[in-house]
Amino acid sequence: MTSDSEKFWYNLKTGKVEKGFESPVVDRAGPFDTAEEAAAAPETLKERSRQWDEDDAAEAEWGDGPASEQPDRH
Repeated sequence: MTSDSEKFWYNLKTGKVEKGFESPVVDRAGPFDTAEEAAAAPETLKERSRQWDEDDAAEAEWGDGPASEQPDRH
């Protein structure tokens, strides 16, 4: 197992890939196993955010339909 200090991070402030803890935690996204994965962080974060929004919307809609359509909670 590789420690996080040996993994790659995407610096949200500079847009650069870093190895280890080069910058403050508030400026880092990761960890990632490879520099390539870290470089793709903006796209990965956008996709995860989109998925979370979809999940939140689905949860908000849960239970809004007629009683016959609601899942059994027992």
